[in-house]
Amino acid sequence: MVKDGNYKKLFEEFNNLKVMIIGDVMVDSYLWGKVERISPEAPIPIVALRKREHRMGGAANVAMNIRSLGAKPILCSVIGTDDKGDIFLELLKKEKVDATGIIQSKRRITTTKFRIFGNTFQMLRVDEELDNELVPADYLTLIRVIDQILEKEKVDCIIFQDYDKGVISAKLIREVVLRAKKRNIPVAVDPKRKNFSAYHEVTLFKPNLKEMKEGLRTEFDSSDRDAVIQAAQKVREKLNCQYVLTTMSEHGVMLSMKEKNDPKNIFVPAHMRMISDVSGAGDTVISVASLCLARKRTPYEVAFISNLAGGLVCEEVGVVPVNKEKLLKEVLALL
Repeated sequence: MVKDGNYKKLFEEFNNLKVMIIGDVMVDSYLWGKVERISPEAPIPIVALRKREHRMGGAANVAMNIRSLGAKPILCSVIGTDDKGDIFLELLKKEKVDATGIIQSKRRITTTKFRIFGNTFQMLRVDEELDNELVPADYLTLIRVIDQILEKEKVDCIIFQDYDKGVISAKLIREVVLRAKKRNIPVAVDPKRKNFSAYHEVTLFKPNLKEMKEGLRTEFDSSDRDAVIQAAQKVREKLNCQYVLTTMSEHGVMLSMKEKNDPKNIFVPAHMRMISDVSGAGDTVISVASLCLARKRTPYEVAFISNLAGGLVCEEVGVVPVNKEKLLKEVLALL
């Protein structure tokens, strides 16, 4: 049970925020079909294709969540000059997301995840991608575009959405965090393994349990609360960040912080749901947490609302943004 924090007003205030999202964008390509027979060539099902669909994925799904919550997303990334890059730009246009921060490079390909569904069940995923770091010329173009946006726009929060595809590097992280500090902009991070230890002095760091174990190069029992607390505190001290928000799947979330020189940990349990697909839940959690940070809400509210949002999108098939009205309704129902 939470106290009445005037959440209707909070959700209205989201409409006034601008959020810069820096990271690896991709095209989520869905192939929907029907399975009625097994291939004579191998013991595998044959999917008779019925429908194709393209959606924005990766950091672009964070942008979609930010927009769905009423705020303005400012997406910064590098894609290829290929046909999937053209599809991605068309999706941005269709969804009315500003493409100012999107750079096309002949030295990159546009990351694409092909998901094949047969009879509503995902049967296979095929990834087309590069994961090498940006070449110096592309890096300089990206940082220049970021600077131009920060000069022009009043950015309320910056999100690093890292998928280890090469757009984010330790150097980029350092430069952006410096710029954010000068402007007093909170920085939130959804990390992956490669840059896990590079996010020094960010505001909020949001790993899941797998990412935390990989980042710390350790193993612990995910159901052991004390072990999770120790791991989160180790990450917070190592990065010197304000909050570590750990997503724990069916166990909910835990927010670790230091309050008056003493460690404090907030656990928010998961709610019972009909889970259809966990894809994109982390994107939703970081989006909601960032908006709450930008509005200076309490640590408990950050954890509580973002936890509810992550659970909501798991009820949908495929990667979809959170529904603002449904989320507010759930929040109010628990007052």
